[in-house]
Amino acid sequence: MTKVQTENAPAAVGPYSQAIIANGFVFLSGMLPLDPRTGIMIGENAGEQTEQVMKNIIGLLAELNLDLEDVVKATIFLDSMDSFQSVNEVYGSYFTNHKPARSCVEVAAIPKGALVEIEVIALQRK
Repeated sequence: MTKVQTENAPAAVGPYSQAIIANGFVFLSGMLPLDPRTGIMIGENAGEQTEQVMKNIIGLLAELNLDLEDVVKATIFLDSMDSFQSVNEVYGSYFTNHKPARSCVEVAAIPKGALVEIEVIALQRK
């Protein structure tokens, strides 16, 4: 296994890695809508926060010469299913042709009071 660390995505807010490479897959930890440079939460609503989360995912994938086309599975965590439509619209604007498998669940709380968190699994290019 290989640990991934980059300044293109927010630093881990706990005892975990931004991502781990194992057996040809890249497992990204859940991304929060934090500015990678300042650590400040970006966005006042779930749609705006999803924009920042997707930028963070793209930044971390780019560190590995990957992009959204390499994502095979995404899991979206929402603080409320009332945000589903706005999050889905933003998420869908990033995954236009390629549509990875996905789950979306409502959770009791997300770290730092975020409204959305997204984790992805990507296939590492040879």
